[in-house]
Amino acid sequence: MQSKIRRNAYEIVSEIQRLSSLKYIKGIILGTSGLGSGLDDPAMDPLWSALEETSTMIFLHPHYGLPDAAFGGPDVIGRSGHVLPLALGFPLETTIAVTRMYLSGVFDNFPKLMMLLAHSGGALPFLAGRIQSCVEHEREFVANGGSKQGPKRDVWDVLRTNIWLDAVIYGKAGLKGAIEAAGPNGIDRLMFGTDHPFFPPLREEVDGKWTSVQSNLAAIGGIGVSQESVQKILSGNAARVLNLEL
Repeated sequence: MQSKIRRNAYEIVSEIQRLSSLKYIKGIILGTSGLGSGLDDPAMDPLWSALEETSTMIFLHPHYGLPDAAFGGPDVIGRSGHVLPLALGFPLETTIAVTRMYLSGVFDNFPKLMMLLAHSGGALPFLAGRIQSCVEHEREFVANGGSKQGPKRDVWDVLRTNIWLDAVIYGKAGLKGAIEAAGPNGIDRLMFGTDHPFFPPLREEVDGKWTSVQSNLAAIGGIGVSQESVQKILSGNAARVLNLEL
């Protein structure tokens, strides 16, 4: 994966096209702010077009994008270190960013975009039904007699066509929900992740194993699916989707 800095959209398009010709570059990493105004910014359209045309996977990863006020202010955050922004802020940041893309029609205009969402898509798998219901009942959308376009596609279709999820969720309940939301073939849309190197051991761990990695492994192994499905999540899906030579 290749990280992209904030630059003129057309310069980035040229770089995306160059990267797509390199054998060992399998995608780009993108933050939730895009060029500075969010992923629903029309200025992003040339990037989406280039990423779609080159079949380039986008790994969307958040980074302290919610304001301190969302958690009660700096003093409240400070009482528990990074727990509030990491545990809640990061997943919600992803959820908001992708929902804005969906509502603005990005997935309508670029139906072949490929996105891998960090942290199992944040709250998106859990809230997709609520998002869909709100869209269906929004009076301001053209479909309901209003003047605003609104999304043309079902949010579930986007989840099951354009989106893949990493399995960095640290528990069986969340992982099961992500798989369910990803559709009948949800197992095929999950990829193992580690969050390495951001959660190293704070104490000596047995055999040098990291709890952050082991908890994700345990969740995958504990959801009651076949060993074949486990192997898909651990390596097979990434190899297939990213065309990796193993």
